[in-house]
Amino acid sequence: MNAPFLIFGIGNESRGDDALGPLLLRRLADEVDSKDVELIETCQLQIEHALDIAGRTWVLFVDAGKDTPDPHQFYRARPATDRTPFSHALSPEAVLCVHEKITGAAPAAHVLCIRGEDFELGHPLSEKAASRLESAFHFLQGILSLNIEAAGELGKLRIPG
Repeated sequence: MNAPFLIFGIGNESRGDDALGPLLLRRLADEVDSKDVELIETCQLQIEHALDIAGRTWVLFVDAGKDTPDPHQFYRARPATDRTPFSHALSPEAVLCVHEKITGAAPAAHVLCIRGEDFELGHPLSEKAASRLESAFHFLQGILSLNIEAAGELGKLRIPG
């Protein structure tokens, strides 16, 4: 049986602040119980990720963004098609759309986009991004603790946005 909550950490550690998604997942790894939350790191979303969503109550996509409001943006993701001819590098909305086409429904899903500054190949995480990572970590800890309790007691998500 799948954990009810799934979090994708999207990004490439070789590209500076693009590492924010995977780094946030690593920070969470010791904080969550794998029976409640599954963590998946990936460089980019692909069509196969639609299968990972099956049986979930809630899915979160964590990624870095260039023009994201500081320190991060959190919003509801809804199924939608991408206008790309490729079957890789999909948006969270496109992955949800594929899942919905396969199963007839999509779980509740959100995106946590952390503002990055430097995405150059071979660069380390910037100081500003490291600070924003810390802020996003505390934000996500609050959401997860509230919702893991709620899932057991009420079977209901309490997520802002």
